[in-house]
This record gives sequence, structure tokens and C-alpha cells, in this order.
Amino acid sequence: MSMLPLRFGMAQQQGDEMEYAADDNEMAEVEDDMYFSGRVFGDSESESDDDDEYDSMENRMTDTSAAEARKGKDIQGIPWDRLSISREKYRQTRLEQYKNYENIPHSGERSEKECTPTHRGGKYYDFWQNTRSVKSTILHFQLRNLVWATSKHDVYLVSSYSIIHWSSLNSKRSEILNVSGHVAPCEKHPGSLLEGFTQTQISTLAVRDKLLIAGGFQGELICKYVDRPGVSFCSRTTYDDNAITNAVEIYDHPSGAVHFMASNNDCGVRDFDMERFQLSKHFSFSWPVNHTSLSPDGKLVVIVGDNPEGILVDSQTGKTVKPLCGHLDYSFASAWHPDGRIFATGNQDKTCRVWDVRNLSKSIAVLKGNLGAIRSIRFTSDGRFMAMAEPADFVHLYDAQSGFEKEQEINFFGEISGVSFSPDTESLFIGVWDRTYGSLLQYNRRRNYMYLDCM
Repeated sequence: MSMLPLRFGMAQQQGDEMEYAADDNEMAEVEDDMYFSGRVFGDSESESDDDDEYDSMENRMTDTSAAEARKGKDIQGIPWDRLSISREKYRQTRLEQYKNYENIPHSGERSEKECTPTHRGGKYYDFWQNTRSVKSTILHFQLRNLVWATSKHDVYLVSSYSIIHWSSLNSKRSEILNVSGHVAPCEKHPGSLLEGFTQTQISTLAVRDKLLIAGGFQGELICKYVDRPGVSFCSRTTYDDNAITNAVEIYDHPSGAVHFMASNNDCGVRDFDMERFQLSKHFSFSWPVNHTSLSPDGKLVVIVGDNPEGILVDSQTGKTVKPLCGHLDYSFASAWHPDGRIFATGNQDKTCRVWDVRNLSKSIAVLKGNLGAIRSIRFTSDGRFMAMAEPADFVHLYDAQSGFEKEQEINFFGEISGVSFSPDTESLFIGVWDRTYGSLLQYNRRRNYMYLDCM
């Protein structure tokens, strides 16, 4: 992955070292009067008047419920009726002007001819609420795994230097971990970095059950159980300059112990045993690893990174089982279907490819994004649906049972920090980063409970 952190959002709090050239970020280069930062876009009055109006409007803006959305309120609370541009026109502008980041030029254009046609209009998840008081942030523009649901009511996300827990059941926001200062483990384990870290820049996150793992820009790994005080384990995977922790996956090892796998920009994949708090495996590859996914049976690992070809490897030896050929740029997302036969990979060529382990000579579907790279992929635990997130504005939900031919398209405005289904499949959470309209979107699975409708 590129060693360029994100310019917007956290850059305002962390100084010039967090900035990079505008050409390298994925935000649309639209007219100055058509953005969501600092003032109401589209107004023709002077900036001072705009700022006064914006401040008073912001005080009036509230979260949006499903009932309000049904009555016509914009799900993000954007007051389109007061702006000089309509939602439809702004959407068209975004589609035309959004710049997809590519490491290999024109990969998005060249991938279009292979894309599988899909039928839009599916209704699998319904909008439930948008919470503006919970703002997720993004540190690196290519890494978007910063939102994790542990139940249909509980979600964890990164907000600047904090990891936040949000309960949609009682609308409570609580800080689980703050890494702006010094963080050190309160438990002693062999291999744990007892001196800890200072001002960790969180690049990736994983939460499963009660275990939370945050990865950092300098190879940091911070492990915490959310039901215990303090941090349990700290490790620095590498002291290389090119040391970003790109992704973390928590899983149950056949031994019964909880393990996690960390993908790093130093070309390594490391497996940690959380029962002994020790590194158990370390595999090295010929290019930076951006994401890994372990198969449900624990035997195979999908490895994707700074190479158009991904690989399927043996989880015990790290040896290549089969290359994955078809993508035209670097990949940053992967996920297994619960049946263990199907998996998917997401790429900067604007496509998600779906593969069948029984025949890896060619992907079985090539699903196309609207704006840019496919940065995050998730399957529901029952295998019925797959979520595919672009860098901004669009999350696509595919019906896996239909062979990925039917989809529901969720659209809004803002960069996507992460997507997560709840383990019971009932909720879908989407983190939206924007200076003004940053929020947490919640969608609930549509059920045909006719007797409840009658009531």
C-alpha cells in the first residue's frame, strides 16, 4: 500500500505530518461551493454570512430516524431544500468528478469489460437510523476496516485517537481506549512490549466477542479485552520504516485458542496466539500484504496486497496453493463465504471478484463499483448477503443465493471508514467520515413479519 496518510479529518488535529498532496487522496475535486466542509455548500452569499447560517443550522441538525426518513427527511440530515443544488445534481457531480486512486493507471477503465451485469432494486436491509454524535475517522485513505459490530446493538469504531463503543439500544457512547498519550500493558506476558506506545496512529481495527485489537502506523499491535480494565498485550511487529499494520483478523484456532492474523506493509503476515500471548507463525511474501482472510475450516488463507495477483496459501506452511489472476491493480479487501467454497477480493480497479475454490482459473463474478476502489468486503454469518464498500458514497449488498446477480445499492455522501454486519445478521453499520456530516449509519435486515405489520 501507499505510504501516504489521509489529508482530511485527522490531519486537522495531528499537523503537517499527516498531510499529503491533494492529487493522492480519494475525495472528489468538486467546486469550492459544493463540499461538505465548514459551511453550507452551494450558497452564493459571502463566506461570513455562510458561516453564521451554517453555525445556526448545525445546532438545529439532529440524528435521523427511520420514521423521519419515511416522511422525507434526508438520512444524513442534509438540508437540500436550502441549498442551490439538488441531491440528484450533486450525485451526478460526484460520479463525474470523483478521482479513484490507482497504483496502475487506467485499471478501472480496463476492468469494465469483464464486469457481471446485476439487477438493482433489491431490498434486503432497511434504513434504521443515522447517528451524528458518533463520528468515525480515517487515518490512511486506503485502509477502511475501522468499524466492527459485536451484536445488533453494539458497534466499535475509531474516532481520532479514541476507540469508541456505541450502543444503539440506549444511545450511549463510551470511550474504550485512548491512544493519544502513553499506552502500556497492565499484564505481563512473554514477548509483550512492556514500555508500550505513545500517540499511536490507528490504521486498522478488529473486534470480536470481547477481544479488541488495534493496529498502528509503525507496526504497533494493541490488544485489549473490552470487559477488563487496561491493555493486555502490546507488540511491535517490525521496526522497518515501511511498517503499517494494514489489517487484522481474529479467529478461533482448531486448538480452541483465539488467534489473530496481522497483515503488514513489510510483506509479512504474522499469526498470534492470544491464549499464550505469543507470535506463533510468520510468513513473508514478495510484496506488501494489505489484507488476509482465513477460510472457515482454517486450512487456507487469501492473501492480497501490492500486486494485481492475489494468492491462496496453506495456513500451516504459508506455501502458495494457487495464484488468483484477474485483478488489474492492488487489492485491499478479502472475505470468505461461511460455506468455505466461495471467497471475494476487492481491488483498486473498481471491482470485487468472487472466486470458487473448486476452480480458481477464473473468478465466477466480477462486480463493479460506481466511484472507486473496493476497500471493504463482508459476508453475513448465514451466507445470504455480501456487502461491498467503495471508498465513498456507495455500499452494495449482493444476494449470494442468487449468484450475486441481485443487489441493493445504499448511497449517501462521505468517505466510508468501514462496514460491519452484526453476528446475527440483523444489523448493518456503516461509518461515514465527513467534516460536517460524519456519522454512523445503521440498517436493519428486512423481515416479512406480517403479523407485526398488522399490529
